[in-house]
Amino acid sequence: MKVLLSAYHCEPGRGSEFGIGWGWAQQAARFHEVWVVTCGEHRPAIERALSVQPLPNAHFIFLDWPRWGKIMRIGPLGGNIFYYAWQIAAYFVGRRLHRRESFDLVHHVTYACYWRPSFLALLPVPFIWGPVGGGESAPRTFWPSFSLRGKIFELARDLGRKMLECDPFVRHAARKATICLVTTEETAKRMRKLGCRRVSVLTQVGLPQEDIRRLATIPLCHSGPFRLISIGRLVHWKGFHLSVRAFSEFHRQFPASEYWIIGDGPERKALEGLALQLGVAESVRFWGWLARPEGFQKLAECDALVHPGLHESGGCVCSEAMAAGRPVICLDLGGPALQVTRETGIKVPALTADQAVADLAAALLHLATEPILRICMAHASRRRVEEHFGWDEKGRLLARIYEEVNKARSPGCPEHWNLDFDSV
Repeated sequence: MKVLLSAYHCEPGRGSEFGIGWGWAQQAARFHEVWVVTCGEHRPAIERALSVQPLPNAHFIFLDWPRWGKIMRIGPLGGNIFYYAWQIAAYFVGRRLHRRESFDLVHHVTYACYWRPSFLALLPVPFIWGPVGGGESAPRTFWPSFSLRGKIFELARDLGRKMLECDPFVRHAARKATICLVTTEETAKRMRKLGCRRVSVLTQVGLPQEDIRRLATIPLCHSGPFRLISIGRLVHWKGFHLSVRAFSEFHRQFPASEYWIIGDGPERKALEGLALQLGVAESVRFWGWLARPEGFQKLAECDALVHPGLHESGGCVCSEAMAAGRPVICLDLGGPALQVTRETGIKVPALTADQAVADLAAALLHLATEPILRICMAHASRRRVEEHFGWDEKGRLLARIYEEVNKARSPGCPEHWNLDFDSV
């Protein structure tokens, strides 16, 4: 089967959207011949990776703008305009390739945002969209806990999303999609409203087998202070202001504890001030940005991951922590809530900020005082990652999806699909 893959972000050795795009490209090429249209800035990293481990079935098309065109990428608005223009250019590249190769299907993987259209849906072949997210929202009851910057961001995000849902090309992509893969049920509801006929929930999170093997070798913590870790950008919607407050309550009951925060961002000063105000500044350590291997090393020195994201489609750090045998404490929202089960961590209801802080503190105390529970969760976490979040497993699932999409082209094809992967 010949597949055209749209992956604006696609780069080996990186997390987030970059790693997701690269993971889907690798897996699609395991079973089919794939043409990957991606941003030109990823060319050096991709070519280095291919020189070490070639992908014979993958053909990369690096699409970029002249140097002057990159000025458009300055700021969030400029970045969105640049991406929109890039997608239009990708359509013309895809149309030219289709005339030569006659693709069997088109698959859009990144950006993984449902409100950003893929113009490749205009090609006269079956179109797969996703997994995409972005339908998640921070509960309104949490807004008073945000900084002014955070409140403005949430308001602008909600208004912008509603406006972009009116984009005729977004609506066309939704209606054209043979199947839309979404990361959460919140995004599924929005895709159905946009007119998508088949919607299935499938986490975008995937880990390379080498990362799973490396993380599986990390021993469990048995000595020293009970140490928690959070990893991510220091922005309001990551909810770290909630976890710092929860840690201060927990620390009063369990003084032999520490909280490490890896990452940087606009909320860092406010978080450092909050830790100082609450009297836990000496026990809360801000490490700033660390390279991926260093981050794994810090994770190995901690007992559990705290990830209180308020609207997150994925949350790769949760699956990485689980692969390392670290229980995850998260809010019962978005992508992390789909990854974490009661066997692998603790999901806290997200009703109000004060309630979430109290319940997070209780969860921390429960894990700190139950070492046997942590060990049980560690083993269950590693099993879950092996079974559901390895890229090899996702590749086999993707092959099944492509098969079903190809069957749907046949005249008289029944509406029933032989797929069962919702919420995995």
